[in-house]
Amino acid sequence: MLRQTTLAFAIAFALSGAPAYAQQSPDASGQATLATDVRQQLDRLESRVSQQQLEIERLRSQVEFLELGLRGRGVNDPQTAVAQQTQQKPAQEMPAMPDPQQPAAPATGEEPLQQIGQQQKVDDSERREQEKALVVQEHAPLFERRFTVDVGTSYSYYDRRQLALSGFLALDAIFLGTIDLDQTKASVLTTDITGRYGITDRINLEANVPYLYRTSRFVSGGAGGASTSISELSKSASGLGDVSVAGYYQLVKESARWPDLVASMRVRAPTGRDPFGLKLIAEDEGNNNLNIPEDLPTGSGLWSTTISVSALRTYDPVILFGNLGYTYNFPGSFDDISPVVGQVQPAKVELGNPFQFSGGLAIALNDRAAVSFSIATSMAGATHIKSEGSDNYDRVPGSSTNTTTFNIGASYLLPSGWSLNGQMANGLTPDAPNFVMSFRASRGF
Repeated sequence: MLRQTTLAFAIAFALSGAPAYAQQSPDASGQATLATDVRQQLDRLESRVSQQQLEIERLRSQVEFLELGLRGRGVNDPQTAVAQQTQQKPAQEMPAMPDPQQPAAPATGEEPLQQIGQQQKVDDSERREQEKALVVQEHAPLFERRFTVDVGTSYSYYDRRQLALSGFLALDAIFLGTIDLDQTKASVLTTDITGRYGITDRINLEANVPYLYRTSRFVSGGAGGASTSISELSKSASGLGDVSVAGYYQLVKESARWPDLVASMRVRAPTGRDPFGLKLIAEDEGNNNLNIPEDLPTGSGLWSTTISVSALRTYDPVILFGNLGYTYNFPGSFDDISPVVGQVQPAKVELGNPFQFSGGLAIALNDRAAVSFSIATSMAGATHIKSEGSDNYDRVPGSSTNTTTFNIGASYLLPSGWSLNGQMANGLTPDAPNFVMSFRASRGF
């Protein structure tokens, strides 16, 4: 309808100018020239109307595609939607398509019309890649980058209470003895720097160096022999933590059938201060119930290696990720593991080997911001000790742990190229910290 109206208007406009041309050129040659000019004008107008009609059809198809996408109709490709709409039109209503081998001649100095939807499709593809990279770099290494530096800090808080009974029951109902309620409040501030280097598009190496500052407050009743009197002592320590190196290998790159699969191995060295052999001392002379360690540890004291496999799958704009790992702690011998002052107890220590599992999802809000939600758990077996001269390992009661946390994170990519990531973890089990707040900044070069 629009095409017919435009053609009628063009013919009327051309015929209205014919008398003026006829008065100025009454001879036959002038009339032939006039007819040629009118025909050329009509051809140019018809070409422009055809191009405009084609643009309208493409815009209509693009709008219908967007509406179908919002309704969840499953249309994936704007070009497919255009083709479907084209096939539904009768042949007589189809505008003349320009020859792809011949460049379209611009009408009256105008630029050729661009393909509607093609540029948007390219922009959407680039946006999705940026959104995916923003999320992936927080959960798996980016292999295409040669070097990445990562600086972070985290604050962990622990609050533990323990009820200690020393005495016996009389007549199965009356307790005779002392009841002590001990409380420990610990804060750990960890600052670390991580460097990653991509050797190939599938191999990535990493090194991590942490530094810890921790402080603990010990609270116990019984000061001055009165159960209502409470005394409190504080102890602080700082030092280098356990340094680690890791290697990543991309087993499978994400495709239509498979997610990203990355295998990794991390080796941790006992560069921090180990917790064995730290003596318990009574610094408060008025409260014999309150014994605190003479120093605080900053490391595990043992070599360990962790093997894990990570998976990541994209469902735009949601990205699902998961990790399964196992840590083996190598047994180590120590000259003294006794916490009693004046007592030396050499022994061999074998820490429990934990299984780790984590999973969650990340949502890319745009090409610069993303949020993530995940749950991480680590289940470790009991610690065993083999004393000097003994052939068997003895299990340490109560040393098995189950640490589970719920994590919420957010990421933002600055225009300068730095990526900022903040995370809040809430402990779900008694062995987990009450909460952990962390902030990281990374930059690829």
